[in-house]
Amino acid sequence: MHLKFVRTILAALICLFVAGASSPVWAQQSSRFVSVMEDLPLMGGLVEVGEGVQFSTPQGRIVEATAQGSLSSHAVLAFYDRTLPQLGWRRVGQGRFMREEETLQLGFEASGQNLKVRFALTPALP
Repeated sequence: MHLKFVRTILAALICLFVAGASSPVWAQQSSRFVSVMEDLPLMGGLVEVGEGVQFSTPQGRIVEATAQGSLSSHAVLAFYDRTLPQLGWRRVGQGRFMREEETLQLGFEASGQNLKVRFALTPALP
């Protein structure tokens, strides 16, 4: 009786460990967002660098963040062109999106194989 109880507990712990070990990886891959823009997904292959900046003005919020990776600007633009409309953004130019009273601008700086992507959120101009 005692041995059966120990085996059951051990099996349950192994199941929890395996489930726990695999869940965070899936969760990170499926719900990665820019740290200072909680509703802006971070494309796979990009890693945030530095700390983002965020503050409010009477006209609206101003937020900036930077990420980098070994991607092309074309691939990054294609990802955000597909993804952002699903979140209520509309494309108004290359790397430029609007939603409600805000404008999101993506900027790029290439250095060899490395691409830096700058995300800048500002109040929309009247």
